[in-house]
Amino acid sequence: MTRVAIWVCATLSLLLAVTAAALDVVTHDPWSSNDGLSIGLLLVTLGVGLVIVRKQHRNAVGWLFIAAALVGITDPVARAYLVLNYRQHGGSLPLGWVAAELRGGAAIGVFLVVFPSILLFPDGTVPSRRWRRALWAYAIAATVFSIAQYVDQAMHFSVPQVNIRGSFTNPSQGSVAQALWLMAPLFLAFWLASVLHQVQCWRRAKGERRAQLKWMMSGAAVCVVSSVALVLAGDGSSLTSRVVADVSLVGIASLPVAIGVGILKYRLYEIDRLISRTISYALVTSLLVGVFLGVVVLATRVLPFSSPVAVAGSTLAAAALFNPLRKRVQHVVDRRFNRSRYDAEATVAVYSARLRDAMDLDAQRALLRTTVDGVVAPRHTAIWIRDDVT
Repeated sequence: MTRVAIWVCATLSLLLAVTAAALDVVTHDPWSSNDGLSIGLLLVTLGVGLVIVRKQHRNAVGWLFIAAALVGITDPVARAYLVLNYRQHGGSLPLGWVAAELRGGAAIGVFLVVFPSILLFPDGTVPSRRWRRALWAYAIAATVFSIAQYVDQAMHFSVPQVNIRGSFTNPSQGSVAQALWLMAPLFLAFWLASVLHQVQCWRRAKGERRAQLKWMMSGAAVCVVSSVALVLAGDGSSLTSRVVADVSLVGIASLPVAIGVGILKYRLYEIDRLISRTISYALVTSLLVGVFLGVVVLATRVLPFSSPVAVAGSTLAAAALFNPLRKRVQHVVDRRFNRSRYDAEATVAVYSARLRDAMDLDAQRALLRTTVDGVVAPRHTAIWIRDDVT
């Protein structure tokens, strides 16, 4: 049964994605599904959900990811069909009202479906009886809210006016649907409470569970920053806002990927290395951009150099500073965020210094064994020395 459900969900999602791409081409969307990254993000979420369900078919997080992807992919399909019907064919195509209904409720539906996965991470179970009651209340409220949005919009349906990207310019909502938006703070409170619960679990957790939670929180942090950037980017009317929005969508995908890694425990303990590399390269990039702009301003505004010369000099300065700056920043960041690597490098440095003074072969062997045990912590160690050395 689980295998059949997986195949049905995967096939339906791919059909919807292909339909959305085809409609984008037909409607000449100037920014087709955010350069395809909106659909890509949903397919990534779907893929993670399918893998989780295949490995752990009772894990509710996987099913929530699949449901969120299915709901989300209907939005670009409905948006493009609205453009095709009401902008290009004057509303003469069938099922225009269905597209309007889906467009009105799909966007918020994705968030309502996917965010309980934070509470259920990593094993898909509710942590306590109190949380079970809260989750039931949330599910009932979200269901009532979603149904009311669709029903109220159907009762007050009018021929929609849409822009070139399929957004309503004359939204038709009755008083009931508008009043139910007062439930939004309750949904937000549930999401924040779930995050705080996981933060408390992380503070108490050790070993594998702590690494799992660290993966999820890292992905959530990148997702939040990317979501804020996506909102600030706007509708992609300029090239800069379009690039920011595309990069932000890639960042949002880090949350489902991080949750999938945490649940499946794939390369679980590499999170510290990933965090330290991300932070260090972000800092190095920011510093080099600052150096580049500073040299350009200094050369063009203060010194009598032309712009091409200033740009060339700034590029050479940034290239010369990259490697030493990266090593210095990486050392500082590893000391805080990748302590195991920092301690291992310090142990190896101490070993190298003591090795110069160790003349006796037995002392060298003992020193090497102690260093390997401290850095790698293997179950067994063996040292092989060639006969001609002794």
